[in-house]
Amino acid sequence: MNAARKKAAEAMEKVDMIIEVLDARVPQASCNPMIEELRTFRQRPCLKILNKSDLADPAATQQWLDFYNKQKNVHAVALSCKKPSDVAKIPALSMKIAPHRGTALKPLRIMIMGIPNVGKSTLMNALLKKRVAKVGDEPAVTKMQQRLYLGNNIVLTDTPGMMWPKIAYPSDGLMLAASHAIGSNALIEEEVATFLADIILARYPALVAARYGMNVEGIDGVSVIEGVAVRRGLRIKGGDLDLEKAAHIFLQDYRTGLLGRISLETPESRVELLATFQPPPSLSDVEGEPEEVEEESPDEPFGRRR
Repeated sequence: MNAARKKAAEAMEKVDMIIEVLDARVPQASCNPMIEELRTFRQRPCLKILNKSDLADPAATQQWLDFYNKQKNVHAVALSCKKPSDVAKIPALSMKIAPHRGTALKPLRIMIMGIPNVGKSTLMNALLKKRVAKVGDEPAVTKMQQRLYLGNNIVLTDTPGMMWPKIAYPSDGLMLAASHAIGSNALIEEEVATFLADIILARYPALVAARYGMNVEGIDGVSVIEGVAVRRGLRIKGGDLDLEKAAHIFLQDYRTGLLGRISLETPESRVELLATFQPPPSLSDVEGEPEEVEEESPDEPFGRRR
């Protein structure tokens, strides 16, 4: 983690702006505080891309765009990196953010950053119109930095997905796990699916009723997973419900958009979350002795898999 942060800091010194790719369903939960700290220190402008916006609630996404566009040196857009017409807008937006660059003699140097599995590699491939970065529906596909040229006027630096040492808020970790930013070997799917079901019941109960044909009046997340198992006929040997498989199906329905367009957080819910916790220590508080910081591996934030 410290090595990745050091390489990112060195590379950032030599670029003009940052493109940070976020998950539009969980924008702030997927915003790496290490990236924000490095970018602020270097005073680099940022284009925040709320990717997978076709899977997110449009109203919530607009609230996030308003939130980010009020910040200094930040411009935010919502798009899907899988849509060429959306990606085609990015070079022109970047030129507006750093108008002093973008010529053959002084190409615009852009660093693309973000946590695992938010779509950085998909964005790179779409920008360059060829497969230059490995893409997969799993976190940590990109393994190293690479420098690529977009025409004569833009140079792109792609970076591996970078998580921070410790996720400060448990709900952030669960939202990231639900959205597949944390690998399936690092979580218990039943716990994540139950957490996700509780959020969706509170905000989008009609989507659960429509997808699974169940009465959602007065039920909780556990009941949703049990209901999925019943309606899909998922049983294990002995006749008990196969809740593990039902949880996996529920998570996949959310991740692929089969449940509908869902956002797990809004600026308002973020304020409520922060109000219930003491502020976490800033990264600079532990920066002086990084090797002595006890790091929590992203492979085991929620316990071992059953």
